[in-house]
Amino acid sequence: MRLVVFGWGNDARGDDGLGPLLLERVARAAWPEVQTIEDFQLQIEHALDLDGVDLALFLDAGKGTPGPFAFAEIEPARGATPTTHALAPEAVLDVYARALGKAAPPAFTLCVRGERFDLGQGLSPEACDRLEAAWSFMQELMRERTLAAWRRAANASRRDAAAAQSCAARGEAEPLATAPPPPQPSARLRPSRTGAAPAASKDRSPPSAKRDRPPRRGAPPR
Repeated sequence: MRLVVFGWGNDARGDDGLGPLLLERVARAAWPEVQTIEDFQLQIEHALDLDGVDLALFLDAGKGTPGPFAFAEIEPARGATPTTHALAPEAVLDVYARALGKAAPPAFTLCVRGERFDLGQGLSPEACDRLEAAWSFMQELMRERTLAAWRRAANASRRDAAAAQSCAARGEAEPLATAPPPPQPSARLRPSRTGAAPAASKDRSPPSAKRDRPPRRGAPPR
């Protein structure tokens, strides 16, 4: 299954670099039929990168995202931005459908929760741990790269987020965040454990965002 993975953000703005850092690991993994695209922000031209693929994944950092990350399926929707820059993933899908006159491929977002986004800051300690959790989850997704498996994972992520919101509404302590259960492995694969929180990285220093990164498109930093 042909997959395109977008990662965007600005590594000069603290946790905003989570998307590109996660994308860097995807590129290094060199999974077959996986194309990686990095930029400072999503633009209208990225709609053309969806042509000919079977599945799309958007990697980004988010404020207020359920920790450690949220994984969800998205649908085409017109963006509310007044310009053609800084589009949301849903808007990129909508541009594709309207420009090419056909349905956009199934698409998902993997949004990692960030804590600080000020200019000149590095990754927060929390973001370092969440990056490791998101990477473990990403590897599980790639073990069964099918639409059905990814939808199961998205449903599990939505249930976890709803449970956390319910605890917050009752004034209870939020349960320890865990990664959504990975897709069920195929018969050829050895079953993996599910429902366990990914181990935190022992090395809390921010990973390098400069090595072997896919080329930028030249968009100005946001």
